[in-house]
Amino acid sequence: MIRIKTAQDIEGLKRAGALSKLALRKAGEHVVPGTSTHAIDKLVEGIIRMHAGKPAFLGYAGFPASICASVNEQIVHGIPSPNVILKEGDIVSIDTGAELGGWIGDNAWTFYCGTPSREARELCEVTRDCLRAGIEKAVPGNHIGDIGAAVQTLAERHGYGVIRDYFGHGVGHDMHEEPNVPNFGRAGRGVKLEEGMVIAIEPMISLKSYKTRTLPNRWTVETQDKSLSAHYENTIAITKDGPYVLTQDGEGPECAMEGGVAK
Repeated sequence: MIRIKTAQDIEGLKRAGALSKLALRKAGEHVVPGTSTHAIDKLVEGIIRMHAGKPAFLGYAGFPASICASVNEQIVHGIPSPNVILKEGDIVSIDTGAELGGWIGDNAWTFYCGTPSREARELCEVTRDCLRAGIEKAVPGNHIGDIGAAVQTLAERHGYGVIRDYFGHGVGHDMHEEPNVPNFGRAGRGVKLEEGMVIAIEPMISLKSYKTRTLPNRWTVETQDKSLSAHYENTIAITKDGPYVLTQDGEGPECAMEGGVAK
């Protein structure tokens, strides 16, 4: 069942989204050579708790950390570890979720560790633009397929693979609500978007093949061919005035973090 949010609900989701974006931005500032993903995880947990929130990912279906940190060919659900030390040229998808007042904020960004390769930078920039293209279609009267088609068209125009095994989703009191929001599809198809719906749009794009594999830890997903992958996400409210990005932290609009740089 799709849960339509009231104006009061949206205010609660804004506060949760602001905290999640703050945590994400601070995480990005610590994506530097020599830092472990475990250290970034602990930083994010501290920020969220300091602001009276709870890390939404910690313990979710048994997930053992407060962030997902997915490096290079890893697409999503990377488990932070003291043994994963970031190095020059890595790209790192960090996904943060914060629960505040019973509402969830969920967002992700792919950050550069030092100076990325040209192909890594271009992949990240196109994936970020796919997020923007999807958000533009999140208006009343459109369909879920309009979002997926916009993402898919842009990504495939550049020769990239669109991950098909993992989707965006509804957001509210629960982190994953209906509807699913695929990053592929046909315009005009799927669930019709209505004012009051809240969804996470999260393009996951690979340099080459869209095929995936899950590591033995049963969480971390990577590209089957080991090609680079990028991931960007924001939580969006469907309003009569157009899409409203709920994951903003007061330091600027949703795409103020250009490319893989936290500004």
